[in-house]
Amino acid sequence: MPPEPVSPSGEAAHFRALETLYAAAPINQLFESTLEIPEAGVARIHFRVDPKVYHAGGAAHGTSYFKMLDDAAFYAANSLVTDRFLLTTAFNLLLTKPLREGPVVAEGRWVSGHRRVFVAEARLIDAAGDEAARGTGTFMRSQIPLATLPGYRAS
Repeated sequence: MPPEPVSPSGEAAHFRALETLYAAAPINQLFESTLEIPEAGVARIHFRVDPKVYHAGGAAHGTSYFKMLDDAAFYAANSLVTDRFLLTTAFNLLLTKPLREGPVVAEGRWVSGHRRVFVAEARLIDAAGDEAARGTGTFMRSQIPLATLPGYRAS
């Protein structure tokens, strides 16, 4: 008989709850994507660029770049905070390559901050392994308890 699956606890439970929170966000009905948090301070979002998000020049509109960079950096930072939802207070973008149809990974990484304000960065990597964009954001603790948000289910 196979062993019963073990529920994640502590840090791993927080990571899984953040992944569930991400999946439950209404905006992600418009941007099909999945979040993985492999360790504290690191987040990856896997998504596909679809021609429906193209601008008139035949590549992904900047909204796709911003959303995925902001989300990857945000979740990298929020992986370090177990009680409150963070809010983006500023985000700077550098777009270096047009994104066209296909898979992309947004890689987020915490840079600094532990108490009230956090800094995290992210980059978009296309299917060829090229960096298409990067961004740096600042994120601040809100008054919103994570435990009250639909989708956040820490075990």
